[in-house]
Amino acid sequence: MSEVDGPRPNGPTQDEPIQDGATEATRDDKLAGLVEQVRADAHDLPREEVRSNLLQRLGDAQITVSDDELDGLLERIVGQA
Repeated sequence: MSEVDGPRPNGPTQDEPIQDGATEATRDDKLAGLVEQVRADAHDLPREEVRSNLLQRLGDAQITVSDDELDGLLERIVGQA
């Protein structure tokens, strides 16, 4: 068994941020980071697929947004994709 395949000290998955300061980011900082991540993956994808990806990332990050805020985030991504 290689080191990569072996047991990890904190279990089999990374369930929390590991970088210093990662848990100190403001909600706006987290949203800006999510927008950048989704934008990087949005090349030539239909708007609905980008929206689905954004909703998935928001859910993973446990960030709740209003419908208006979601529309604004989506526009920031699609408008510059």
